Amino acid sequence: MTLAELEIARSQSLAEIAAAGDAAAVEALRVKYIGRNGSIPALIKGMKDVPPAERPAFGKAIQAWKAEVEKALAEKGLGDKAEKAVAADLTMPGRWFTLGAKHPLSRVIEETARIFGHLGFTVADGPELENRFNNFTALNTPAHHPSQDRTDTFWFNDDCLLRTQTSPVQIRTMLANKPPIRVICPGRTFRRDTTDATHSANFHQIEGLYVDTKPVSLADLKSVLAYFAREMMGDGVKVRFRPHFFPFTEPSVEVDFSCHVCKGKGCRVCKDSGWIEVAGAGMVDPRVFGFVGYDPKAVSGYAFGFGVERIAMIKYGIPDIRWLYENDIRFLSQLA
Repeated sequence: MTLAELEIARSQSLAEIAAAGDAAAVEALRVKYIGRNGSIPALIKGMKDVPPAERPAFGKAIQAWKAEVEKALAEKGLGDKAEKAVAADLTMPGRWFTLGAKHPLSRVIEETARIFGHLGFTVADGPELENRFNNFTALNTPAHHPSQDRTDTFWFNDDCLLRTQTSPVQIRTMLANKPPIRVICPGRTFRRDTTDATHSANFHQIEGLYVDTKPVSLADLKSVLAYFAREMMGDGVKVRFRPHFFPFTEPSVEVDFSCHVCKGKGCRVCKDSGWIEVAGAGMVDPRVFGFVGYDPKAVSGYAFGFGVERIAMIKYGIPDIRWLYENDIRFLSQLA
């Protein structure tokens, strides 16, 4: 192609673009002239066949032609890359964008902090990577306890592990402070659990601790948990204690809330028992006080702990714990 022929092609292309009547026609011309296999890219690739003396003028003319075509396409509303081939249809209904919402687990944690905040509890935090003393020894857990086995816990070495509960935060708090202490400890915990509808190797706990030089009794613990149950689940919810065993509390109890769905009459949520198991609790074992340097004869206190996922599943009627971790906006938006 000579420079004269190039000028004719340039004029023709600009005339065709100017005469294009719709977006589809303009898009076709874009492909024809500046698309990957268009006329202009083909000329650029063929520059090696142009006599060396004519290459500067020929190349300059091609680049000028390309710039004019891109400008003409831009004026037609396609822009330099012609990505928007279809113009906006102003008759189409608009898209409504809604604000996001907090995750159910975050909502339960924040609501729990608010409830216990009314009772004078503050929030304490600690690392997810713990040592054996804080996670087991100071909590009066014997070395032969199954939870210390490598098949039950994520160990990095003989003294470093992913915490199995948020109780180590209680130990850290007592080591750093003198009574009175009134804290809740929310956080992520890890255990070698089989993942199914009710278990996960990664889950969240909220544990609470109250220690004072004044007498603290099991009745105080029950009143606090009854208040929490009413605030979290609604009026009319009752609390039941059942004897149990935990290494770090004595006496120890399992805590049940009356079913908020059937009001204690029995339904599929509570398996027709009228009660839902929620937490473990008890009076702090004197040995625990000894590990943190407290005089067991001078102080007393209680501790409790429950799973955040457990509360969320009960409160929002979620049948499978895995739904909380799949990040499915269709599910999460129902709880907004």
